[in-house]
Amino acid sequence: MSQRTITRRVRGIDTNDGAGVKLKRIIGQPNLDMLDPFLLLDEFRSDQAGDYIAGFPEHPHRGFETVTYMLAGHMRHGDNHGNQGDLGPGSVQWMTAGRGILHSEMPQQENGLMWGLQLWVNLPAADKMNAPRYQDIGPDRIPRVQPSPGVEARVIAGRLGEAIGPVQGVATAPLYLDIALGAGARFELDLPPEHHAFAYVFEGESADVAGEPVSRGELAVLSEGDLLTLAAGTGAARLLVVAGRPLNESVARYGPFVMNTPAQIQEAIADFRAGRF
Repeated sequence: MSQRTITRRVRGIDTNDGAGVKLKRIIGQPNLDMLDPFLLLDEFRSDQAGDYIAGFPEHPHRGFETVTYMLAGHMRHGDNHGNQGDLGPGSVQWMTAGRGILHSEMPQQENGLMWGLQLWVNLPAADKMNAPRYQDIGPDRIPRVQPSPGVEARVIAGRLGEAIGPVQGVATAPLYLDIALGAGARFELDLPPEHHAFAYVFEGESADVAGEPVSRGELAVLSEGDLLTLAAGTGAARLLVVAGRPLNESVARYGPFVMNTPAQIQEAIADFRAGRF
């Protein structure tokens, strides 16, 4: 078995999106434009209503998938296909935009902590014009396992031991884990060797990833390999470990549209303006 190592470290940059929501952009910024098949990773976290209250009013998507994982707070989503629901703490929404959707995510609170992560996952060319679909998953549907003493993992997508995540039918065969490490805990995680992968520490001061300390708010891009070692020092830590099969296809992107050629981007813009989403 070959151990994964850290090949690159990236910290998020401050930006805003939607109607002015303040967030940290980790993937999809100058220091890490993408990590095939992952196009974007944002963390939004604030207990100041002015940082998030305007939310993400109706906006289009085509050609990729958005994954929203709520850690605290409530966000209501809706779209022009009649889907709607409430994303609360521990909930996940895996939305396949496919050929086009108009989507909104609006806070359902006026005070308190709003905290979550959004990941964009590319679709292969053959699937970009499929019909849109949602996988809305409440926290009770996400398996919690203890693969090692002092370790608890929430399996959102993929497999960990006998636990299988509720997200199904995704072309990139993703693994999406939320791993909590107690102080002094250690864990060796099997990863598909052909998948691109990263670890992102979002709670605690730091965690050891592949034998190196990774601080809170830092993303570690991982080398190829089939085994990843995780550990916590004197303090507990919590991190995402995400892996996906790379598509190795050309990428053309313009805001909320991700296709394979500039001509397809122009077609997406024309279809949106003509009301064909």
